Amino acid sequence: MVLLSAPGAGAWAGALWWRRLIDLLHVEFPGVSFADLLDCGDSPGAALAALRTGCRALVLARAVPAWPAVDALARTLGAELQALRPESLDLAMPGAERRLASWLRDTHGQLE
Repeated sequence: MVLLSAPGAGAWAGALWWRRLIDLLHVEFPGVSFADLLDCGDSPGAALAALRTGCRALVLARAVPAWPAVDALARTLGAELQALRPESLDLAMPGAERRLASWLRDTHGQLE
């Protein structure tokens, strides 16, 4: 299972918030295995801050001029930088709760 932040959350909520949320989830649900992916939108500064705080999977828009440099740094740290946000179900959208069960059954939300 992958927990994906809201679009651009690395830029508007910050990497430290994300790390603390993920750490709390590990404490609250110790038997649940999951990966996390912080979306930094088009903010290379947010991606760099995320790497400094220990995030190891990030989304950063490929069009960002600093993308190659951020990607190179991520690789040296053992992190993964993705250019595209994966398909996801936004639970804040109207009607999302009706689609949740089928989302979890299909290949997009399949639990690992």
